[in-house]
Amino acid sequence: MLQQRTIKTLTRAVGVGLHSGQRVELTLRPAAPDTGIVFRRVDLPEPVDIPIRADSVVDTRMASTIGVGGAKVHTVEHLMSACAGLGLDNLYVDITAEEVPILDGSSSSFVFLLQSAGIELQNAPKHFIRVTRPVEVREGEGSNLKWARLDPYHGFKLRFEIDFAHPAVDSTGQSVEFDLGEGNYARDIARARTFGFTRDVEMLRASGLALGGGLDNAIVMDDYKVLNADGLRYDAEFARHKILDAMGDLYLVGRPLLAAYSAHRSGHAMNNQLLRELLAQQDAWELMAFEHERQAPRGFAQPVRAW
Repeated sequence: MLQQRTIKTLTRAVGVGLHSGQRVELTLRPAAPDTGIVFRRVDLPEPVDIPIRADSVVDTRMASTIGVGGAKVHTVEHLMSACAGLGLDNLYVDITAEEVPILDGSSSSFVFLLQSAGIELQNAPKHFIRVTRPVEVREGEGSNLKWARLDPYHGFKLRFEIDFAHPAVDSTGQSVEFDLGEGNYARDIARARTFGFTRDVEMLRASGLALGGGLDNAIVMDDYKVLNADGLRYDAEFARHKILDAMGDLYLVGRPLLAAYSAHRSGHAMNNQLLRELLAQQDAWELMAFEHERQAPRGFAQPVRAW
């Protein structure tokens, strides 16, 4: 059978939250089969577990936030993207503040942490949500139109188109496609950083956002160019980061998807809306496992690849 995965040993990281600016310690621990990915606020008087599910998402303003009762964890999408890219099913995430550390603004540090801890196969079948018919959400019209869609596909691929009228973005490409069965997540997607514009910084900080952001953990642009001294890491790094975000947002459904995702100007809110629409249409998906690894799509069946 195609087996579930966790990590072999615990691993830790320390950083600051992108939006809160707070120092935070993160401990990633192995979890038993069928646990799923569970965030645990260990800084509260009594620790609170927040299991990953589509309905655990309580806020999508500038990031994906999960919560149970009054306990929340902000900006989970980069870590969740790394888990999706490496095929991890079960994990405990102990966290000492309300936001996942931003680290370098991509998911590459999380990939490094998880691979350093080692990937362990577990004696339980990996379960997928297989999309059986198209599901789409749309908003706006004309130049304001944005949409996200899931189509049936034997594997997992994503295509994202952004629309930023900015010289730096125009020169690197506004669309990217990534197929988990053909590409390498750690090489092709994980190093793409979050990005922002200097003109938006004051507005964001006045709203209590981006308090921990800077040139060491984001691509920052003025009206004409990228301000980071080391430039970009990829062609189309902006669109690649949107793929990274989408992989994390979609993994908040709690299981890997067998589907083709495509989107135009989507974001955290629309990605979660798409998941909820999928789950609400019970004839549009089914839960399944592969009895033999050879039946599974390449991106899930092959060994975890390092850098």
